[in-house]
Amino acid sequence: MSTPAPTEGLRSALGHVHGHRAALAGSALLMVAESGMALAVPWLGGQLAGSMLGEAGTAAGPLILGLLVLFALQAVLHFGNTYVLGRSAERMLADLRTRLYDHLQALPLAFHHERRRGEVLALLTNDVEILSGFLSGTLPSVLPLLLTVAGAVVLMFRIDAHLALYVAVLVPLFYLLLKVLGRRLRPLARRLQEAHAGAVAIAEENLGMLPAIKTFTRETRESDRYRRQVRRIVRLSAAERRIHAALGPTLQFLAAAGLLLVLWLMSTGAEARSPAETVSFLLYAALLTRPVGALADVYGQARRTRGVLERLHEVLTEPPEPLLRSGPDLPPARGEVEFRDVHFAYPGRPAVLRGLNLKMRAGETLAITGENGAGKSTLAHLLMRLAEPDRGRVLVDGIDIAGVTLASLRRQIGIVPQHVLLFNGTVHDNIAYGLEGAGEAQVTAAARKAQAHEFIAALPQGYDSVIGDEGIRLSGGQRQRVALARALLKDPAILILDEATSQLDPEGERRFVEECRASLAGRTVILITHRPAALVLADRVVRLEDGVIAEERRAAA
Repeated sequence: MSTPAPTEGLRSALGHVHGHRAALAGSALLMVAESGMALAVPWLGGQLAGSMLGEAGTAAGPLILGLLVLFALQAVLHFGNTYVLGRSAERMLADLRTRLYDHLQALPLAFHHERRRGEVLALLTNDVEILSGFLSGTLPSVLPLLLTVAGAVVLMFRIDAHLALYVAVLVPLFYLLLKVLGRRLRPLARRLQEAHAGAVAIAEENLGMLPAIKTFTRETRESDRYRRQVRRIVRLSAAERRIHAALGPTLQFLAAAGLLLVLWLMSTGAEARSPAETVSFLLYAALLTRPVGALADVYGQARRTRGVLERLHEVLTEPPEPLLRSGPDLPPARGEVEFRDVHFAYPGRPAVLRGLNLKMRAGETLAITGENGAGKSTLAHLLMRLAEPDRGRVLVDGIDIAGVTLASLRRQIGIVPQHVLLFNGTVHDNIAYGLEGAGEAQVTAAARKAQAHEFIAALPQGYDSVIGDEGIRLSGGQRQRVALARALLKDPAILILDEATSQLDPEGERRFVEECRASLAGRTVILITHRPAALVLADRVVRLEDGVIAEERRAAA
């Protein structure tokens, strides 16, 4: 995907502050007011110096009181601004994470299959936090800093235009220095963010693979792999810190040197200015060093954030599934399913299906067999529109599913996948996940249909037993029965069993087959399997080979 242009990246960044514009505008106004008061301080300071040096004019007392009031107001404004920005930053961070999470959740499975999960998690954590900090803290400060620079230069011109011209020339030189020092920041920031993503990916992968790591005694190897990635982050962070550390002090030193130059130039024509004007001019010159140094930090943060924007741009421009798009709902299905001249290939891989034609009658149990990679599970993905055919049509009751809403289609299809997906919660919650608002009686009834009630009741807390991450506290067969209960809970017209007996021993498989006959009656069942015992459930058996049906037969009685 192409890299967004700078203006496009900025527009993209500003799009994220839409719901927080009022708070950020208020914060910017507070900063502007604080900058205005900062610009008044050198003038009052000059007047106070003139008064103390014997110039005729205002007495020192009111000037000191005025400075005290200004400092107090600055403190109050700074407090208010810090509070508003902090609150806005937290809310913006929450909104950004929620928006990104919703988008990631809406993306097709193909997007997630092509990326490491840790890289996606890094987007939700590290990258979003950087962007939030830039939008809520760095970006609103730009206007007040520029106003401070402009205001100081203008007021210096009013005091001494000749000297102020030297100062005005120095400011662009500072900007050129920023460009030179900051040239390496953007690619470095990009590599650092990728390194953070890699570390999260390794940790997430290894924790999921922990049983295998222990079984093959790979703890030392995986620790070394993670350590090398962390050290890479340390090296890149150190390089980034060196550049950041160099920007501020370098500019401040040059600003101080410029101030001394101005002081020397002022000494050559001191008789043309009053003491008050001289002190005010020096204070304005000194005031310039703070916003110039701060603008250096703004520049560094902007370069760093641009790398984040590129990564987020790549994700947010990915088209999501049309889950909530307008269109007709699929009517309550009888369960007739047809694949008509379906072609499909995963990106960058050979075709899995090549003109497949297959029709299932409503209420029929069809077993689909074939070698690994023959396209058995792909059929299930196409039926649920987790993937879209390259050519051809998939129909339910004669209706092309490409023209109906995803929600209405998926509500009428239940699936027990080969790799059972359970979360760390109670048995009840995992089953109830299949139907929003399901009551206890419905959950228990679904568990009975899946022949899971008996073992669930024997657990220490019954349906309230916590099963651990991915259901680790249950056996493989128990996890599959819980998954079947979850699928049956919504009483689907079409049920997909993708290697649903793969975790059972032969005797357990035989019992599962016998006990599930009643639960499957009246539904269209797609039975993806290569185990002979499960074929007893089928009315018809087809074998896939090279993306087409190689054999079709009636199941043995």
